[in-house]
Amino acid sequence: MKITVLCVGKIKESYLRDAIAEYAKRLSRYAELQITEVADEKTPDGASAAEEAKIRQIEGERLMKAFKTDAYNVALAIDGKSLSSEEFSAKIDELCVSGVSHIRFVIGGSLGLSPEVLKACDYRLSFSKMTFPHQLMRVILLEQIYRAFRISTGEPYHK
Repeated sequence: MKITVLCVGKIKESYLRDAIAEYAKRLSRYAELQITEVADEKTPDGASAAEEAKIRQIEGERLMKAFKTDAYNVALAIDGKSLSSEEFSAKIDELCVSGVSHIRFVIGGSLGLSPEVLKACDYRLSFSKMTFPHQLMRVILLEQIYRAFRISTGEPYHK
């Protein structure tokens, strides 16, 4: 199984880079992991709705250019489907059984994903109704993917 995390922006904080590296190492037992970053746009303080839409569009165009290979695309979005860890594991298993060999998780920038990116994705996944920093979302996502593989292989995991 190949897992790609396609995301907007770079991780600046070393503690987040360390956590990402740790989960990437743990995941290497179960899947080939690739993290692809595209540049983010600076959002001015007090940006208008039109300015925010333009930023989402620009970032969305960058994300869409990275949709080069055939993959099952999962958008991380507040309005997506909320799953338990066990349900998330079952979803990944279901995709594997149905012949999917590459899952791409898409994380937007601080303003979220453009409508075009959301339309291009096969599934919308929500981790919470709360908003998380997109940099932290990478860590949370990788931990949950790792947990999903542990669940599906019957290995112990923290509940």
